[in-house]
Amino acid sequence: MATVMLRRVYDSSPAGTYRILVDRVWPRGLSKDHAAVDLWLRDVGPSTELRKWFGHEPERFEEFARRYREELEGSAAFGELKDAIAAHPRVELVYSARDEDHNQAVVLRDVLAGSGR
Repeated sequence: MATVMLRRVYDSSPAGTYRILVDRVWPRGLSKDHAAVDLWLRDVGPSTELRKWFGHEPERFEEFARRYREELEGSAAFGELKDAIAAHPRVELVYSARDEDHNQAVVLRDVLAGSGR
């Protein structure tokens, strides 16, 4: 299993890292070249309805995580994410949220690690 790390898409990654953008919407103000994203899995991001409901409000995070895990169950995009991770030794899930503790990449990492939180 690859080492899966999290990083804001605006920050650079160490050489040899496969970067997977897990946002449904392209990051504001960032060119595709500067993002250095190897794969954009927009469909693995939370639904538009869930993303808007959450609004990056930390007090809603636990409920957001629960609903997002439900969305991931049986998701073809989540299967694609797992395949991409399996194919690379070092992977970073990159995201645009300012809050590094309350975002979909945190939920994805936990689900992939089996903790699901």
